[in-house]
This record gives sequence, C-alpha cells and structure tokens, in this order.
Amino acid sequence: MFSALVTGVLLGLSAGLAPGPLLALLLTQTLQHGPKEGCKVALAPLITDLPIILLTLLLASAAPQFRAALGLLSLAGGAFVLWLAVASWRAPHFGSTAPIASAQSWRKGILVNLLNPHPWLFWFTVGAATLAKALANSWLAAALFLASFYTSLVGSKVAVAVLAGRSRAFLTGRAYRWALRLLGALMALFALLLLRDGLKHFGVSVW
Repeated sequence: MFSALVTGVLLGLSAGLAPGPLLALLLTQTLQHGPKEGCKVALAPLITDLPIILLTLLLASAAPQFRAALGLLSLAGGAFVLWLAVASWRAPHFGSTAPIASAQSWRKGILVNLLNPHPWLFWFTVGAATLAKALANSWLAAALFLASFYTSLVGSKVAVAVLAGRSRAFLTGRAYRWALRLLGALMALFALLLLRDGLKHFGVSVW
C-alpha cells in the first residue's frame, strides 16, 4: 500500500507540473481573471477523469479502434486549444479585464482536459497498469493510489495558480499583455502538436 501511495504522489506531481494545454490555460485564466479562476481549471481533472478511466479500461481490448478515437480527440483538442490561443492573444489590457462571469473557467478546463489525448494515453498505459496492480493487492491500495495521485495532480496545479496570482500584481500594462501573448503562443504550439498527433493516428505525416 505504501508503494501505491508513493507511486500516486510521484505520478500526480509529474502530470500536474508537466507543460501542456491545461497548464497553459490555467496560467492564462489566472492572469486574466485571478487565481480563483485558475484554481477552477486545476480542478477539471476531478470532473473529467472518471469517464476517461472507465472508457480507457473498456477500450483497452480494442486497440485499433482506440487509436482512431485518439486521433479524433487530438484533432478536436488541437482546434479548441488553438481557439483559446487566439483568444489569449487578443485579451484586453490590464485594468479592462473581462468580468468573472465571462471567464467560463469550468467549461474551458473541462473541454481542454476531455479533448486532450494525454490523459487518455496516461490511463490507457501507465495509469491503467498501475491501478490494476494496486487492485490486485487490495481495494485500499487502489484507493490510496487514486487519492494520492489526484491530491498531487490538483494540488500542484492549484499551487501554480496561487503563485501566478501573486505575480499578477506585478504584471501591468505592456508586461501583462505580452505575458498573455506568450501563453497564447505556447497554447498555439500545443494546439499544433495535438493536430500533428491526430493526423499521425490516421497515417498522415506532416512534420
């Protein structure tokens, strides 16, 4: 059980701090609307990952069909993240920030995580194998793995949102706008990588 706990913490921290569309969105929402909105993005995996876990366990026995599904997810996710990147690039100046009601952090975070193939790949490979090993030991070991994994995953992202929120006060005027543009450029890069991966799943090599 101790092994399951440690494994969950290490995998959760790795997933929580790894660069990707969700982390870029978290930083963007924090800079635009404050750390509370960034924390909402951080909580998205708690909402989206249960169906992902169940579906990946079911689809594990149908690898070719699962590959096609990953391709579609990558293409849809790339298009959505690219749209978010454009919105970040066109964000208003500091002081004219859009109201919190229009932040839609829950919706954006949930959609980005559902359309991002990385959580699917994680649970289809490392996550499913680790969970199965913990289940073979006991239900308690499996519960400890999931609890430690999501505590570390969400906790690390919340910590990033809080730290980014504290630095938000120092980003005024041009610095604020260029920080959002940098995040927008990063999201555009992730979007292009997702689109490339999606095409690769269908046998199309772009670069």
